[in-house]
Amino acid sequence: MQILVIEDEPRILAFLARGLEAEGFCVDAAGDGPAGLKRALTCPYDAVILDLLLPGLDGLSVLRELHERRPEVPVVIVSARSDLPTKLRGFGLGASDYLAKPFALDELIARLRVQLRAHAVRHDDNLRHAGTLTLDLARRQARIGEVVADLSDREFRVLHHLVEHAGTIVSRERLLAEVWGYHFDPGSNVVEVCVRRLRKKLGEEAPIETVRHAGYRLNAA
Repeated sequence: MQILVIEDEPRILAFLARGLEAEGFCVDAAGDGPAGLKRALTCPYDAVILDLLLPGLDGLSVLRELHERRPEVPVVIVSARSDLPTKLRGFGLGASDYLAKPFALDELIARLRVQLRAHAVRHDDNLRHAGTLTLDLARRQARIGEVVADLSDREFRVLHHLVEHAGTIVSRERLLAEVWGYHFDPGSNVVEVCVRRLRKKLGEEAPIETVRHAGYRLNAA
């Protein structure tokens, strides 16, 4: 099991790494918010242990972004902030569990194992099917027959949106707003470029149809 610990206090970070590795986990570490978020988004971790008081980017901001882009990853908050409003905000932003400092390592490991077991049970829920296409939310991969494609963040989000609305027309303006944000230039061709890349990765059987003057449709037949 690959665990990412995002913690800026070297003493606590070393304590957690030693304790988790003694239990058989593989541990990566990040000492600030931006580095932790980058690692969490680019590596296939099974869980994240997250402090809240981090330099560069606070833990709640890391949690918000991580949950939006990789909601399948369990996040256990370990923080000196133990007030109820902060706990509730953490859970509201997608935390799986919350443990206040100081804490017992055995309790943290027990809570972490609970989340990992629950994640394993939910694995099948990470698959979305639309016709011949299967989208793996955890691995961010698309499969059609023997073709398996690793997807970039934008490609994944576009395809996920099309899969969730399979059989219906989704306008380029909606994709632009949902994936790139309302602040993005509406005259940009980024949607077309992204769909072109998806079709190339998925091969001749790619079920993404262009509906002239309307948008795109994922063929669910």
